[in-house]
Amino acid sequence: MSEAVAAPGAVLMRDAIRLRQALELSDREARSEAELLLMRALGVTRARLIARPELAAEAATNATYLRALERRLSGEPIAYILAEREFYGHVFSVGPEVLIPRPETELLVDMALARLDPGQHYRVLDLGTGSGAIAVAIALNRPNVDVVAVDASPSSLTVAARNCERLLGGNNRVRLILSDWFNQLQGTRFDLIVSNPPYVAEGDRHLAAGDLRFEPRQALAAGPEGLDDLQRIISQAPRHLEAGGWLLCEHAYNQAVACQRMLEQAGFKQVVEERDLAGILRVAGGCWLTSGAGTG
Repeated sequence: MSEAVAAPGAVLMRDAIRLRQALELSDREARSEAELLLMRALGVTRARLIARPELAAEAATNATYLRALERRLSGEPIAYILAEREFYGHVFSVGPEVLIPRPETELLVDMALARLDPGQHYRVLDLGTGSGAIAVAIALNRPNVDVVAVDASPSSLTVAARNCERLLGGNNRVRLILSDWFNQLQGTRFDLIVSNPPYVAEGDRHLAAGDLRFEPRQALAAGPEGLDDLQRIISQAPRHLEAGGWLLCEHAYNQAVACQRMLEQAGFKQVVEERDLAGILRVAGGCWLTSGAGTG
């Protein structure tokens, strides 16, 4: 490789090293992030960047790239800088109004789809939809399902509406409702309720570190033990479930026992816990056997 071609690559490598050191990334993660920022600044694909290594010279002088790099070096999540994140095989719009969809939450979608027979019609509720990632992923994989997605944040619903339009073509199979959990859903029942609610303890040191520093606090923290919203959802869900309906909730790594206990106390049967790809108990669920009756 000529010196003229190698030098631009060295600039990108230098920036990757800066990212690795500032954010404690792996070499692979840092290199990938530097490339992603440059690809977005230039409006090119990874294949084009690889095919034309001289484009990497732009890393030294491109103002858009340099601004994005500084934002990332300050710790801002790359998903917010790029305004998108892949989830369940699709690219979703994201912003500081919503949580960034994470790979572990794909388990929640997996468990939901396993309970939705492709040959039957269902009504599904997604509580605290945020970007709409869970609701849209379910709708994309089960065309026979109607989804209601609620959130207490109008700005979150704006992001969710954008994703519904982009990925579902505005076909109204996901209905968005402004609601504080079940408040605007009186008298409605569903075959399945899913939720990735706030579950971080308010005093958890992780709230002041990494991506969490930039994400909406109201979508993260839920009381001194992180269980306040989970308790509210589990206690009230039975009033909104059809007989044989399921509730599935994501929770923190150390909340599996508490969630199982809350589900059992609320009267759920067939209580289950599933592990994510890291082997961590991540999603709790239970089946409600009596339509519309609840303890909460």
